[in-house]
Amino acid sequence: MLLLIYEWIQGTDAARFLNFLRYPTFRIVAAAVASLLLGMFVGPRLIAWLRLKQHGQSNVREDTPDTHQKKKGTPSMGGALILMCIAFGTFIFADLKSRAVWAALVLTMGYGFIGFLDDWLKLSKRNSKGLAGRYKMVLQTVFYLVAIFGIMCTWTGPDGAFSGPKLLIDTKLTLPFVPTRWFNPDFGWFYVFFAWIVVVGTSNAVNLTDGLDGLAIMPTIIAASTFAILCYVAGSATRIADVETVGGVTRLVGVPLWRYLGVPEVPGGAELAVFCASIVGAGISFLWFNAYPASVFMGDIGSLALGGALGGLAVLSKNEVVSAIIHGVFFAEILSVMIQVTSFKLTGKRVFKMAPVHHHFELKGMAEPKIIVRFWIVAILCGGVALLSLKLR
Repeated sequence: MLLLIYEWIQGTDAARFLNFLRYPTFRIVAAAVASLLLGMFVGPRLIAWLRLKQHGQSNVREDTPDTHQKKKGTPSMGGALILMCIAFGTFIFADLKSRAVWAALVLTMGYGFIGFLDDWLKLSKRNSKGLAGRYKMVLQTVFYLVAIFGIMCTWTGPDGAFSGPKLLIDTKLTLPFVPTRWFNPDFGWFYVFFAWIVVVGTSNAVNLTDGLDGLAIMPTIIAASTFAILCYVAGSATRIADVETVGGVTRLVGVPLWRYLGVPEVPGGAELAVFCASIVGAGISFLWFNAYPASVFMGDIGSLALGGALGGLAVLSKNEVVSAIIHGVFFAEILSVMIQVTSFKLTGKRVFKMAPVHHHFELKGMAEPKIIVRFWIVAILCGGVALLSLKLR
Protein backbone atom coordinates (compact mmCIF):
# COMPACT_ATOMS: atom_id res chain seq x y z
CA MET A 1 0.00 0.00 0.00
CA LEU A 2 2.78 2.44 0.89
CA LEU A 3 4.50 1.70 -2.42
CA LEU A 4 1.28 2.53 -4.30
CA ILE A 5 1.01 5.81 -2.41
CA TYR A 6 4.63 6.59 -3.26
CA GLU A 7 4.03 5.90 -6.96
CA TRP A 8 0.88 8.04 -6.87
CA ILE A 9 2.70 11.10 -5.49
CA GLN A 10 5.90 10.49 -7.44
CA GLY A 11 7.32 13.70 -8.85
CA THR A 12 6.16 15.80 -5.92
CA ASP A 13 8.30 17.17 -3.09
CA ALA A 14 6.67 14.73 -0.65
CA ALA A 15 7.88 11.77 -2.73
CA ARG A 16 11.50 12.63 -2.00
CA PHE A 17 10.96 11.85 1.68
CA LEU A 18 9.50 8.42 0.80
CA ASN A 19 12.17 7.47 -1.71
CA PHE A 20 13.30 4.58 0.53
CA LEU A 21 10.05 2.74 -0.31
CA ARG A 22 11.42 2.01 -3.79
CA TYR A 23 13.91 -0.43 -2.33
CA PRO A 24 12.67 -3.99 -1.66
CA THR A 25 15.40 -4.48 0.93
CA PHE A 26 13.89 -1.77 3.15
CA ARG A 27 10.36 -3.06 2.71
CA ILE A 28 11.43 -6.65 3.48
CA VAL A 29 12.91 -5.67 6.84
CA ALA A 30 10.06 -3.24 7.57
CA ALA A 31 7.42 -5.92 6.91
CA ALA A 32 9.09 -8.29 9.38
CA VAL A 33 9.37 -5.60 12.06
CA ALA A 34 5.79 -4.36 11.56
CA SER A 35 4.35 -7.89 11.75
CA LEU A 36 6.38 -8.64 14.86
CA LEU A 37 5.32 -5.46 16.66
CA LEU A 38 1.64 -5.97 15.82
CA GLY A 39 1.76 -9.54 17.11
CA MET A 40 3.42 -8.54 20.37
CA PHE A 41 0.80 -5.82 20.92
CA VAL A 42 -2.32 -7.77 19.93
CA GLY A 43 -1.23 -11.20 21.20
CA PRO A 44 -2.05 -10.88 24.93
CA ARG A 45 -5.47 -9.38 24.19
CA LEU A 46 -6.33 -12.05 21.60
CA ILE A 47 -5.22 -14.88 23.90
CA ALA A 48 -7.35 -13.50 26.76
CA TRP A 49 -10.34 -13.27 24.42
CA LEU A 50 -9.83 -16.84 23.13
CA ARG A 51 -9.54 -18.17 26.68
CA LEU A 52 -12.82 -16.45 27.58
CA LYS A 53 -14.66 -17.70 24.49
CA GLN A 54 -13.43 -21.28 24.72
CA HIS A 55 -14.21 -21.55 28.45
CA GLY A 56 -11.31 -23.91 29.11
CA GLN A 57 -12.57 -26.51 26.64
CA SER A 58 -10.12 -29.28 25.81
CA ASN A 59 -8.08 -28.57 22.68
CA VAL A 60 -5.88 -31.64 23.06
CA ARG A 61 -6.25 -34.40 20.50
CA GLU A 62 -7.37 -37.79 21.79
CA ASP A 63 -4.61 -39.67 19.91
CA THR A 64 -1.69 -38.02 21.76
CA PRO A 65 0.47 -39.26 24.67
CA ASP A 66 -1.04 -39.03 28.15
CA THR A 67 1.46 -36.30 29.10
CA HIS A 68 -0.48 -33.91 26.83
CA GLN A 69 -3.56 -34.06 29.04
CA LYS A 70 -2.03 -31.43 31.33
CA LYS A 71 -2.37 -29.00 28.44
CA LYS A 72 -6.15 -29.12 28.55
CA GLY A 73 -7.68 -25.68 28.78
CA THR A 74 -4.95 -23.97 26.76
CA PRO A 75 -6.78 -21.82 24.17
CA SER A 76 -6.46 -22.76 20.52
CA MET A 77 -6.98 -20.87 17.23
CA GLY A 78 -4.02 -18.61 17.99
CA GLY A 79 -3.18 -18.91 14.30
CA ALA A 80 -5.60 -16.02 13.82
CA LEU A 81 -2.87 -13.80 15.27
CA ILE A 82 -0.39 -15.10 12.69
CA LEU A 83 -2.78 -14.44 9.80
CA MET A 84 -3.53 -10.95 11.05
CA CYS A 85 0.16 -10.06 11.25
CA ILE A 86 0.99 -11.60 7.84
CA ALA A 87 -1.83 -9.65 6.20
CA PHE A 88 -0.76 -6.41 7.91
CA GLY A 89 2.90 -6.62 6.93
CA THR A 90 2.11 -7.68 3.36
CA PHE A 91 -0.61 -5.12 2.66
CA ILE A 92 1.44 -2.25 4.06
CA PHE A 93 4.82 -2.96 2.48
CA ALA A 94 4.40 -5.29 -0.54
CA ASP A 95 3.63 -4.17 -4.08
CA LEU A 96 -0.08 -4.90 -4.36
CA LYS A 97 0.16 -4.97 -8.15
CA SER A 98 2.10 -8.24 -7.95
CA ARG A 99 0.09 -11.30 -8.97
CA ALA A 100 2.47 -13.56 -7.08
CA VAL A 101 1.77 -11.74 -3.80
CA TRP A 102 -1.99 -12.09 -4.28
CA ALA A 103 -1.64 -15.79 -5.13
CA ALA A 104 0.36 -16.33 -1.92
CA LEU A 105 -2.25 -14.43 0.10
CA VAL A 106 -5.13 -16.45 -1.40
CA LEU A 107 -3.44 -19.72 -0.45
CA THR A 108 -2.60 -18.48 3.05
CA MET A 109 -5.94 -16.93 3.92
CA GLY A 110 -7.94 -19.59 2.06
CA TYR A 111 -6.23 -22.44 3.88
CA GLY A 112 -6.60 -20.44 7.09
CA PHE A 113 -10.36 -20.39 6.46
CA ILE A 114 -10.34 -24.19 6.11
CA GLY A 115 -8.44 -24.43 9.38
CA PHE A 116 -10.95 -22.10 11.04
CA LEU A 117 -13.82 -24.38 10.00
CA ASP A 118 -11.93 -27.37 11.38
CA ASP A 119 -11.16 -25.67 14.70
CA TRP A 120 -14.68 -24.30 15.06
CA LEU A 121 -16.21 -27.75 14.54
CA LYS A 122 -13.82 -29.25 17.10
CA LEU A 123 -14.82 -26.68 19.70
CA SER A 124 -18.55 -26.56 18.94
CA LYS A 125 -18.89 -30.37 18.78
CA ARG A 126 -16.44 -30.83 21.67
CA ASN A 127 -14.36 -33.51 19.97
CA SER A 128 -11.02 -33.63 18.18
CA LYS A 129 -12.30 -34.87 14.81
CA GLY A 130 -13.26 -31.56 13.21
CA LEU A 131 -13.76 -31.21 9.47
CA ALA A 132 -13.70 -34.51 7.57
CA GLY A 133 -10.50 -35.12 5.62
CA ARG A 134 -12.25 -35.35 2.25
CA TYR A 135 -13.86 -31.94 2.73
CA LYS A 136 -10.51 -30.45 3.69
CA MET A 137 -8.98 -31.85 0.52
CA VAL A 138 -11.78 -30.47 -1.66
CA LEU A 139 -11.50 -26.99 -0.16
CA GLN A 140 -7.70 -27.04 -0.38
CA THR A 141 -8.01 -27.90 -4.07
CA VAL A 142 -10.57 -25.13 -4.66
CA PHE A 143 -8.35 -22.41 -3.16
CA TYR A 144 -5.35 -23.79 -5.05
CA LEU A 145 -7.23 -23.59 -8.35
CA VAL A 146 -8.34 -20.03 -7.55
CA ALA A 147 -4.71 -19.04 -6.97
CA ILE A 148 -3.46 -20.77 -10.14
CA PHE A 149 -6.25 -20.12 -12.66
CA GLY A 150 -7.73 -17.02 -11.11
CA ILE A 151 -4.50 -15.12 -10.45
CA MET A 152 -1.42 -16.80 -11.96
CA CYS A 153 -3.10 -17.33 -15.32
CA THR A 154 -4.18 -15.06 -18.16
CA TRP A 155 -7.22 -15.81 -20.31
CA THR A 156 -6.83 -13.16 -22.99
CA GLY A 157 -4.31 -12.46 -25.72
CA PRO A 158 -2.50 -9.19 -26.53
CA ASP A 159 -5.59 -7.92 -28.38
CA GLY A 160 -7.79 -8.47 -25.33
CA ALA A 161 -9.76 -11.31 -26.93
CA PHE A 162 -10.33 -14.62 -25.14
CA SER A 163 -7.54 -17.04 -26.02
CA GLY A 164 -7.76 -19.77 -23.40
CA PRO A 165 -5.69 -20.14 -20.21
CA LYS A 166 -1.99 -19.35 -20.26
CA LEU A 167 -0.01 -19.97 -17.07
CA LEU A 168 2.10 -17.10 -15.81
CA ILE A 169 4.21 -19.57 -13.83
CA ASP A 170 7.26 -21.18 -15.39
CA THR A 171 6.34 -24.84 -15.88
CA LYS A 172 9.97 -25.95 -16.04
CA LEU A 173 11.31 -27.90 -13.10
CA THR A 174 14.36 -26.66 -11.20
CA LEU A 175 16.52 -29.11 -9.29
CA PRO A 176 18.81 -28.26 -6.36
CA PHE A 177 22.57 -28.36 -7.03
CA VAL A 178 21.89 -28.61 -10.79
CA PRO A 179 22.27 -25.50 -13.03
CA THR A 180 19.16 -24.79 -15.08
CA ARG A 181 21.28 -24.78 -18.28
CA TRP A 182 22.10 -28.45 -17.66
CA PHE A 183 18.71 -29.84 -16.71
CA ASN A 184 15.45 -27.90 -16.82
CA PRO A 185 12.59 -30.16 -18.06
CA ASP A 186 9.29 -28.56 -19.01
CA PHE A 187 6.27 -30.26 -17.41
CA GLY A 188 3.70 -28.32 -19.42
CA TRP A 189 0.17 -28.54 -18.03
CA PHE A 190 1.14 -31.53 -15.89
CA TYR A 191 2.93 -28.95 -13.75
CA VAL A 192 -0.46 -27.82 -12.38
CA PHE A 193 -1.00 -31.26 -10.83
CA PHE A 194 2.60 -31.45 -9.59
CA ALA A 195 2.29 -28.02 -7.94
CA TRP A 196 -0.99 -29.12 -6.32
CA ILE A 197 0.85 -32.02 -4.66
CA VAL A 198 3.50 -29.62 -3.36
CA VAL A 199 1.00 -27.10 -1.95
CA VAL A 200 -1.50 -29.53 -0.41
CA GLY A 201 1.23 -31.87 0.81
CA THR A 202 3.11 -29.06 2.54
CA SER A 203 -0.06 -27.75 4.15
CA ASN A 204 -0.92 -31.15 5.61
CA ALA A 205 2.70 -31.76 6.68
CA VAL A 206 2.81 -28.56 8.73
CA ASN A 207 -0.57 -29.47 10.21
CA LEU A 208 0.82 -32.85 11.37
CA THR A 209 3.92 -31.20 12.83
CA ASP A 210 1.92 -28.89 15.09
CA GLY A 211 1.86 -31.29 18.03
CA LEU A 212 4.30 -29.82 20.55
CA ASP A 213 4.73 -26.29 21.89
CA GLY A 214 6.68 -24.25 19.36
CA LEU A 215 7.50 -27.28 17.22
CA ALA A 216 5.82 -26.09 14.01
CA ILE A 217 6.32 -22.34 14.22
CA MET A 218 10.12 -22.24 14.42
CA PRO A 219 10.73 -24.43 11.33
CA THR A 220 8.16 -22.21 9.60
CA ILE A 221 10.17 -19.11 10.52
CA ILE A 222 13.36 -20.74 9.23
CA ALA A 223 11.68 -21.90 6.01
CA ALA A 224 10.17 -18.44 5.38
CA SER A 225 13.58 -16.82 5.99
CA THR A 226 15.14 -19.21 3.48
CA PHE A 227 12.44 -18.49 0.93
CA ALA A 228 12.92 -14.74 1.48
CA ILE A 229 16.53 -15.08 0.32
CA LEU A 230 15.63 -17.36 -2.61
CA CYS A 231 12.79 -15.08 -3.72
CA TYR A 232 14.95 -11.96 -3.52
CA VAL A 233 17.70 -13.61 -5.56
CA ALA A 234 15.24 -14.78 -8.23
CA GLY A 235 13.31 -11.52 -8.51
CA SER A 236 15.67 -8.71 -7.61
CA ALA A 237 17.07 -6.26 -10.15
CA THR A 238 20.38 -6.33 -8.28
CA ARG A 239 23.29 -6.90 -10.64
CA ILE A 240 26.65 -8.43 -9.84
CA ALA A 241 29.98 -8.11 -11.62
CA ASP A 242 30.91 -11.00 -13.91
CA VAL A 243 33.46 -11.63 -16.63
CA GLU A 244 32.23 -12.00 -20.22
CA THR A 245 34.31 -12.93 -23.26
CA VAL A 246 32.97 -11.90 -26.69
CA GLY A 247 35.07 -12.17 -29.86
CA GLY A 248 38.20 -12.82 -27.86
CA VAL A 249 37.68 -9.66 -25.81
CA THR A 250 37.18 -10.12 -22.05
CA ARG A 251 35.33 -7.44 -20.17
CA LEU A 252 33.60 -6.89 -16.85
CA VAL A 253 29.81 -6.76 -17.08
CA GLY A 254 26.89 -6.57 -14.67
CA VAL A 255 24.52 -9.55 -14.74
CA PRO A 256 21.32 -10.12 -12.73
CA LEU A 257 21.88 -12.02 -9.50
CA TRP A 258 19.54 -14.82 -10.59
CA ARG A 259 21.46 -15.38 -13.82
CA TYR A 260 24.82 -15.32 -12.03
CA LEU A 261 23.63 -18.04 -9.63
CA GLY A 262 21.98 -20.13 -12.34
CA VAL A 263 18.38 -19.99 -11.10
CA PRO A 264 15.24 -19.11 -13.09
CA GLU A 265 13.99 -15.53 -12.96
CA VAL A 266 10.81 -15.04 -10.92
CA PRO A 267 8.87 -11.86 -11.78
CA GLY A 268 7.70 -10.35 -8.51
CA GLY A 269 10.18 -12.42 -6.51
CA ALA A 270 11.37 -9.44 -4.47
CA GLU A 271 7.75 -8.74 -3.48
CA LEU A 272 7.32 -12.37 -2.44
CA ALA A 273 10.32 -11.78 -0.16
CA VAL A 274 8.26 -9.06 1.56
CA PHE A 275 5.50 -11.64 2.09
CA CYS A 276 8.09 -14.07 3.49
CA ALA A 277 9.33 -11.40 5.89
CA SER A 278 5.78 -10.88 7.14
CA ILE A 279 5.60 -14.60 7.94
CA VAL A 280 8.90 -14.37 9.82
CA GLY A 281 7.75 -11.40 11.92
CA ALA A 282 4.35 -12.94 12.58
CA GLY A 283 5.95 -16.26 13.48
CA ILE A 284 8.41 -14.75 15.95
CA SER A 285 5.63 -12.83 17.70
CA PHE A 286 3.55 -16.01 17.94
CA LEU A 287 6.53 -17.99 19.25
CA TRP A 288 6.67 -15.55 22.19
CA PHE A 289 3.32 -16.97 23.35
CA ASN A 290 3.65 -20.50 21.93
CA ALA A 291 7.05 -21.38 23.42
CA TYR A 292 7.03 -24.19 26.00
CA PRO A 293 4.88 -24.16 28.05
CA ALA A 294 2.49 -22.65 25.51
CA SER A 295 -0.04 -19.98 26.43
CA VAL A 296 -1.89 -20.62 23.17
CA PHE A 297 -1.96 -23.18 20.35
CA MET A 298 -2.07 -22.09 16.72
CA GLY A 299 -4.76 -24.64 15.82
CA ASP A 300 -5.52 -25.70 12.26
CA ILE A 301 -6.29 -22.10 11.36
CA GLY A 302 -2.57 -21.48 11.75
CA SER A 303 -0.96 -24.76 10.69
CA LEU A 304 -2.97 -25.25 7.48
CA ALA A 305 -2.50 -21.58 6.54
CA LEU A 306 1.25 -21.61 7.13
CA GLY A 307 1.58 -24.87 5.23
CA GLY A 308 -0.37 -23.39 2.33
CA ALA A 309 1.85 -20.30 2.40
CA LEU A 310 5.09 -22.33 2.38
CA GLY A 311 3.81 -24.68 -0.33
CA GLY A 312 2.74 -21.68 -2.41
CA LEU A 313 6.15 -20.06 -1.97
CA ALA A 314 7.84 -23.27 -3.13
CA VAL A 315 5.83 -23.14 -6.37
CA LEU A 316 5.85 -19.38 -6.95
CA SER A 317 9.60 -19.08 -6.32
CA LYS A 318 10.42 -22.12 -8.50
CA ASN A 319 11.85 -24.12 -5.61
CA GLU A 320 9.41 -27.01 -5.70
CA VAL A 321 12.03 -29.75 -5.36
CA VAL A 322 14.42 -27.92 -3.04
CA SER A 323 11.43 -27.26 -0.76
CA ALA A 324 11.71 -30.93 0.26
CA ILE A 325 15.04 -29.93 1.85
CA ILE A 326 13.80 -26.61 3.26
CA HIS A 327 10.80 -28.39 4.77
CA GLY A 328 12.90 -31.29 6.02
CA VAL A 329 11.22 -31.39 9.44
CA PHE A 330 7.72 -31.25 7.95
CA PHE A 331 8.66 -33.84 5.32
CA ALA A 332 9.97 -36.23 7.99
CA GLU A 333 6.76 -35.83 10.01
CA ILE A 334 4.38 -36.63 7.16
CA LEU A 335 6.67 -39.42 5.92
CA SER A 336 6.60 -41.03 9.36
CA VAL A 337 2.79 -41.10 9.23
CA MET A 338 2.81 -42.63 5.74
CA ILE A 339 5.34 -45.29 6.81
CA GLN A 340 3.37 -46.08 9.97
CA VAL A 341 0.05 -46.47 8.13
CA THR A 342 1.56 -48.51 5.29
CA SER A 343 3.45 -50.83 7.63
CA PHE A 344 0.41 -51.45 9.84
CA LYS A 345 -1.86 -52.20 6.87
CA LEU A 346 0.62 -54.56 5.21
CA THR A 347 2.18 -56.32 8.20
CA GLY A 348 0.04 -55.39 11.20
CA LYS A 349 3.15 -53.96 12.87
CA ARG A 350 4.08 -50.37 13.69
CA VAL A 351 7.49 -48.92 12.84
CA PHE A 352 7.19 -46.11 15.39
CA LYS A 353 5.71 -46.14 18.87
CA MET A 354 3.39 -43.38 17.62
CA ALA A 355 3.24 -41.17 14.55
CA PRO A 356 4.01 -38.38 13.72
CA VAL A 357 7.58 -39.05 14.70
CA HIS A 358 7.79 -36.38 17.44
CA HIS A 359 5.36 -38.50 19.50
CA HIS A 360 7.68 -41.48 18.97
CA PHE A 361 10.48 -39.61 20.73
CA GLU A 362 8.10 -38.57 23.51
CA LEU A 363 7.15 -42.17 24.20
CA LYS A 364 10.84 -43.12 24.24
CA GLY A 365 11.19 -40.82 27.25
CA MET A 366 12.72 -37.73 25.66
CA ALA A 367 11.59 -34.45 27.28
CA GLU A 368 9.35 -32.25 25.17
CA PRO A 369 11.66 -29.17 25.22
CA LYS A 370 14.60 -31.31 24.06
CA ILE A 371 12.58 -32.73 21.14
CA ILE A 372 11.48 -29.24 20.13
CA VAL A 373 14.96 -27.67 20.19
CA ARG A 374 16.52 -30.60 18.33
CA PHE A 375 13.88 -30.34 15.62
CA TRP A 376 14.66 -26.61 15.39
CA ILE A 377 18.35 -27.41 14.89
CA VAL A 378 17.47 -29.85 12.10
CA ALA A 379 15.32 -27.14 10.47
CA ILE A 380 18.25 -24.69 10.56
CA LEU A 381 20.49 -27.32 8.97
CA CYS A 382 17.92 -27.95 6.22
CA GLY A 383 17.65 -24.23 5.46
CA GLY A 384 21.43 -23.95 5.25
CA VAL A 385 21.72 -26.90 2.86
CA ALA A 386 19.02 -25.37 0.64
CA LEU A 387 20.90 -22.07 0.45
CA LEU A 388 24.13 -23.92 -0.37
CA SER A 389 22.39 -25.28 -3.46
CA LEU A 390 22.31 -21.73 -4.88
CA LYS A 391 26.04 -21.30 -5.26
CA LEU A 392 26.64 -24.94 -6.15
CA ARG A 393 24.37 -24.54 -9.17
